[in-house]
Amino acid sequence: MEKQKQIDILAKLISIKSVNDNESEVADYIESLFAPYQDQGVQIDRVQYAPGRDNLVVTIGSGDQILGFSGHEDVVSAGDESDWQTDPFQATIKDGNLYGRGASDMKSGLAALIISMLEMLEDNSVPGKIRLLCTVGEETGEYGAAQLTKEGYADGLAGLIIAEPGNDMTEIGYTSKGVIDYIVTSVGKQAHSSQPEKGINAIDHLIDFATQVKPLIAQFDQENPILGKLTHVQSVFQGGSQINSVPDKAIIKGNIRTIPEYPNKVVFAALNDLVEKLNQKDGYDLSIRYSFPEEAMPGDKNAPLIKLMEKVHGEIFKDRSVKAIGQSGASDGSEFLHGKGDFAIAEIGPGNNTQHQTDEFVNVETFYKSIEFYKQVAKEFFAK
Repeated sequence: MEKQKQIDILAKLISIKSVNDNESEVADYIESLFAPYQDQGVQIDRVQYAPGRDNLVVTIGSGDQILGFSGHEDVVSAGDESDWQTDPFQATIKDGNLYGRGASDMKSGLAALIISMLEMLEDNSVPGKIRLLCTVGEETGEYGAAQLTKEGYADGLAGLIIAEPGNDMTEIGYTSKGVIDYIVTSVGKQAHSSQPEKGINAIDHLIDFATQVKPLIAQFDQENPILGKLTHVQSVFQGGSQINSVPDKAIIKGNIRTIPEYPNKVVFAALNDLVEKLNQKDGYDLSIRYSFPEEAMPGDKNAPLIKLMEKVHGEIFKDRSVKAIGQSGASDGSEFLHGKGDFAIAEIGPGNNTQHQTDEFVNVETFYKSIEFYKQVAKEFFAK
């Protein structure tokens, strides 16, 4: 495939405004790229999460082993578009970089996976069975990956490569922290502030939770040698309606980044017990819920897939080295790891540290080389 066509595919993906929604248009485009090869046994499955939000699974080749490729179709908001030097939804090349929302996270990675598969089909060089998992909602909770995993699309994988930004293809993520977003609601009783004894102050009760949860979570003090410690941030506090009324409702939201030493269920139990303990006090009415929690992703930097990718990296990227690292952020890997079977998950893509930022970009030459990287990894994966 000519390099201009490769850029055109990436540019088209960037032009689709899949901002936490509208992934079906991305799926439509990807499906159109693979449809001409269905006479070569290409299998295309659409898995709807919600109207306008379709996951897409494309399987090429054959064999007993399955190598998984994965990328998400959604992007975060561009924010105030006037702050951008270029239109965030029109790919623009300047000084060797291609700018646009999703250029780094992660439409460049998704495009590189797609192009690598298309080129294998073009020259009849598909080395084995490869399954591309294109997901919705990664930026807001990995629920597309959760759906595909539940429906069995991750079962039987022999390895999975997720094209998340890899600092210009210099880092392979093999383990990552999990996520627990909790929301605690305190319900009280409204009254005039001049007669507080007639009301129940929801904020006071929520402050009790906020004060006690910090030392509680601090007790999870083991340190992972790669990922470090579990972290906890109280990030949102809302309550009350006006200054001369006793507040009848208050909400606190917190974010916990977990490590493999503390499975999410252990943290859930501690939080639930605290809420139950506080509710035993007179007038307390607290409830807790969790928003798309993700388990920490354990991994082994000496796994055969990681070692293979390091080897291939040296063959393709002769001007830079690569290292296997742990990552503090969660990804679709936290869901796919629940697929049936024992397989390594590796995250590496052409994107860089401009993800989620104004003037997000990908280096064009790195993008080109990432395509060759994925192709060579697939070739050597099935040759071993």
